[in-house]
Amino acid sequence: MSTSRNLCAIILSAVLVTQLSPPARAQSSDPEVLRDTETEAFLDEISAPLIKAAGLDASKVKVILVSDREINAGASAGQLVFVNAGTVFAADNVLELQGVIAHEFGHLAGGHAPLTQDHVRKFGRVSLLSLLAGVAAVAAGSPGAGMAILGGGQQLAMGKYLAFSRAQEASADAAAVTYLRTAHLSGSGMLSFFGKLRNQEYRYTPASGGVDPYLQDHPMSADRQATLEGDVKASPYYTVPENPQLHARLMRIKGKLAGYLLDPQDTLRQYPESDQSAGAHYARAYAWHRAAYPDKANAEADALLRTAPSDPYFNELKGQILLENGHPADALAPLRVAVAQSHSAPLISAMLGHALIATDDPSHFAEAERVLKVSVDKDREDPLAWYALGVVYAQRGDEAHAALATAERYAMNGNDQLARSNAETALIGLKMGTPEYLRAEDIAVTSRNNLDARERRR
Repeated sequence: MSTSRNLCAIILSAVLVTQLSPPARAQSSDPEVLRDTETEAFLDEISAPLIKAAGLDASKVKVILVSDREINAGASAGQLVFVNAGTVFAADNVLELQGVIAHEFGHLAGGHAPLTQDHVRKFGRVSLLSLLAGVAAVAAGSPGAGMAILGGGQQLAMGKYLAFSRAQEASADAAAVTYLRTAHLSGSGMLSFFGKLRNQEYRYTPASGGVDPYLQDHPMSADRQATLEGDVKASPYYTVPENPQLHARLMRIKGKLAGYLLDPQDTLRQYPESDQSAGAHYARAYAWHRAAYPDKANAEADALLRTAPSDPYFNELKGQILLENGHPADALAPLRVAVAQSHSAPLISAMLGHALIATDDPSHFAEAERVLKVSVDKDREDPLAWYALGVVYAQRGDEAHAALATAERYAMNGNDQLARSNAETALIGLKMGTPEYLRAEDIAVTSRNNLDARERRR
């Protein structure tokens, strides 16, 4: 293995270990948050008119994708809406997905707070659709753990956390109809999605004919559909079709998620070579990449780039495949295009930073520091970016800033012991009163308080 490959493997494996050790991760059934720039931008866009219609604070509301393949969604007191990947898979059009999101915004606006903060913490692990963590495990000689990480957390139905009252459900349904009308969107997707929920109800119904307790807390979907049908169809926007551009983006994202979450063979059956859509190329690229066929994965990425050479997400995919197959220098060109065309999206900037470091070329470290600083300034919740930034600082002998970056990473992952020790190390070398010093001080105090609180509970 080349020196650059060694460095890349070391970086990625170290990040994996700090998130959760592979054996524990493989045994866990908690769902994971999935991070992907294209998907997040899409969810933000389709949610924006509904956030406005609901009178919610756009700066606080966030729609988050979860790896669970069941059809479900949930809302939290922290103004977060969790949408299962299974809900995205099940949505035939954007209006169906907007209907689900509008319903959850009804819970937020109604103050129902269906998820406690303890439940929200169960979604604390983050997976990047860049596959970096999973590929690191495979490279480190643990393919079983790697595959578990790539598809981890899919067995736990979020519905087990959701125990809303019938009154709250009815209130959220009614609010969703109002939000859709106010946003000039059709509620037809909300009605059609109830059909999918009915099918899920049959799955939860035991052979004895009884109904799962989860469903007893919810009005049955057929009843909800009948109650809302009149109001939905009375809207002047009921027959307005979905935006075709948004539909095309949904199909791309569904393909990407299929390639990432499903078994590669299942993905290839679902998206055969005869399907030349963007979503199918996405799905096959991820499937071939996960199955360790880099040439075929590259061919799918190239097919996408021929249709749109400047598309940031197609370039991101190309760069990702090259980086994770040990060609970081070749990954730089597409990743630079992806960063430029995405206006320095933080997750994409972080990937470019990793590629620059993985070349093992000191002349690239200044650029790596620059793009990684942009990444963490825009999004402080990417452990891979913090780790890479720490590597850059350590490479040039800046131990204080390296310790601060490491403290940030451990604080984000909830490792208070290591967050505190690294923050205290950073305080020794940072200039008192600077923003960096104050941040290290804040991490040290917060993590110390967390440790003390846990000790008192014992």
